[in-house]
Amino acid sequence: MNVLIIGGGIGGLTTALFLHEAGIPCRVYESAPELKALGVGINILPHAMRELAKFGVPDEMLKVGIEPLYFCFFSRHGQLIYKEPAGRFAGYDVPHISIHRGDLHQVLMDKVRHRLGDEAVVLGHRCVRIDQDAMGVTVHFEDATTGVPLPGVRGAVAIGCDGIRSRVRQQFYPDEGAPRFGGINMWRGVTRRAPFLDGRNVCRVGAIKTGKLVIYPIRNLPDGQQLVNWVAEIEREGATENDWSTPGRLEDFLPPFAAMKFDWLDIPDMLKSADTVLEYPMVDREPLPRWTFGRVTLLGDAAHPVYPRGGNGAAQAILDANAIARHLGRHPDPAVALTAYESERLPLTTKVVHASRNEPPDTIINRVEELSGGRPFQRIEDLIDRAELKAISGRYARTAGYDLDTMQRRQRGHQEKR
Repeated sequence: MNVLIIGGGIGGLTTALFLHEAGIPCRVYESAPELKALGVGINILPHAMRELAKFGVPDEMLKVGIEPLYFCFFSRHGQLIYKEPAGRFAGYDVPHISIHRGDLHQVLMDKVRHRLGDEAVVLGHRCVRIDQDAMGVTVHFEDATTGVPLPGVRGAVAIGCDGIRSRVRQQFYPDEGAPRFGGINMWRGVTRRAPFLDGRNVCRVGAIKTGKLVIYPIRNLPDGQQLVNWVAEIEREGATENDWSTPGRLEDFLPPFAAMKFDWLDIPDMLKSADTVLEYPMVDREPLPRWTFGRVTLLGDAAHPVYPRGGNGAAQAILDANAIARHLGRHPDPAVALTAYESERLPLTTKVVHASRNEPPDTIINRVEELSGGRPFQRIEDLIDRAELKAISGRYARTAGYDLDTMQRRQRGHQEKR
């Protein structure tokens, strides 16, 4: 059995690692003609990190990323609402790591090439369509730069890991249309600056109705400064094209944050000092009734694009990769294996899509904004009980599969099976 992986992002590269570990030959076909450090920051939470630990990925990530101590929630007046420990500081056996997406991609690419060989990733191949018969699939490509047709590639299975605008998904859902826009525009950037707080926190500030920020460091710099990732979110009518490389304009999003000058961080200065600002709308897609069509299936954002809240887009792709390799290694019939993979993962990721829309961790700051009427508070306990704040955070963690109790039960189960 040889597997053709369409897309060389986080999901595609992780799938290659898991398939190789299972003894299943595979090759990744990526449309980009060259590898570039795209995007900005990303958080990889313990449930995904545990899977990557099988390949030594966390050790390499820690060389270039940051291991946060806490998740912190602040009002738009800079008042601490709630904080809880992160990763190993909360009792997990693996870390939570904040990292530049480009650094993570490079770590995964190096692992794939080291384990599978340099020829394991083929660049410049854009998928046009996939044909299949009783014996396998044929993936047809074109040159991503010129559009010239390239020779088709034959395999036993094809996995669409080609993102939210997946061509593989489009083949099976040609009338689906554009991604679903939720009325929230986002601006992401990175700023070189001195560490804030203790230099190891993931912070949510403000509220979605008046302007929300997620801020966290992703790299320590040689001069003692850090590369700080930030995401600004504002509810706004109208959407722009969803493209990682669309430049953002400061005047379009700075006003809601202009007064956020706190003793622990001058937010307007951070935004104005950014190296890079990218703009795009917050989008996902409605969950699908099925991902698998014979010997072809979908994975990661191609299967279940999710709002970028709670660090779960990449995490769910990594969990997909583990599951699909496990089922392909277990079932001699590839079509049966892909159906089993879908049966395991589709219901779980559907819950994550809905939870990321309706009750993400951001619910904590949104709830306090509502209860306080947007005014400073004397004591957070006068507005909301700490137990309720903890419960909000815990509900999302349980849905996404990274709450500590669930992970500890799974770990005990794996040890007993051994």
